[in-house]
Amino acid sequence: MTIVNSTSISPLRQRLIDDMNMRHFGRDTQRNYLRDVARFASWLGRPPDKAAGEDLRRFQIEQSDAGMAAPTMNSIVSALRFFFTFTLDRPDLARKLYRIKHPRKLPVVLSREEVARLLNATTCLKHQAALSVAYGAGLRVAEVSMLKVRDVDSERMLLRVERGKGGQYRNAMLSDDLLGLLRQWWKVGYRQGELHRDGWLFPGQHYLKPISTRQLHRVVVEAAQAASITKRVGPHTLRHSFATHLLEDGIDIRIIQTLLGHAKLDNTAFYTKVATRTIRAVTSPLDKLAMFIPGAGTPDG
Repeated sequence: MTIVNSTSISPLRQRLIDDMNMRHFGRDTQRNYLRDVARFASWLGRPPDKAAGEDLRRFQIEQSDAGMAAPTMNSIVSALRFFFTFTLDRPDLARKLYRIKHPRKLPVVLSREEVARLLNATTCLKHQAALSVAYGAGLRVAEVSMLKVRDVDSERMLLRVERGKGGQYRNAMLSDDLLGLLRQWWKVGYRQGELHRDGWLFPGQHYLKPISTRQLHRVVVEAAQAASITKRVGPHTLRHSFATHLLEDGIDIRIIQTLLGHAKLDNTAFYTKVATRTIRAVTSPLDKLAMFIPGAGTPDG
């Protein structure tokens, strides 16, 4: 998925783009990697393929001293590691880059009642259907944006995600209610000329282009405001809520891992920290002592 006009860029930049395209990197990932490599090149003051190990060390030290947040620095490290390992074939330099450990914030999760309020607060059927896919199938915002009409498999009750994170393909769940909503959207969108059988499931301003992730973020924020939800939310909040609610319903964590498309179980297990219904369902060993029930006696007798 090339995001830059190849006639206006250097051969080294084009090589990086080709390497990312070959691995089916998403549009946002490509843009971020190009930006971060360009940031390093600007700091270096010469082409990044002329960098030495000491340059990478000084770059990280200076960015840290300047107060760069750990998540931002780690994103730059990921971009530079890819650049040096694959584009330049210099894994020895990539090993000079270190990710910074930092406490991971708990994700914002909506209650089921808040999700219902948010979905009902959308201003049109297309937006309601798009956000319902994010929550009902647990998709990332970029995955929702890149869905096509043919990706809805009503026979097998699946959504085919062909542009997942890292270019991975997977099947997501398609519930009866979500299928019913998507059929409503198909009828309206087809009648209005927005939807076409070989086109995007959620077109943007022009039917040949998908709705942007930025637009979907704006839709979520505006719907949350209209629904009087004070939590700071975005499209990924619906994915967090999907995973947390499944966990609270007793769904096996490895099944949730598959539905989310997580490569590592640790990423899915993080939701156990916000699954409050699961916590409330556990009986404390203190309660089993029955010490403080009226008439049950005291520890001394």
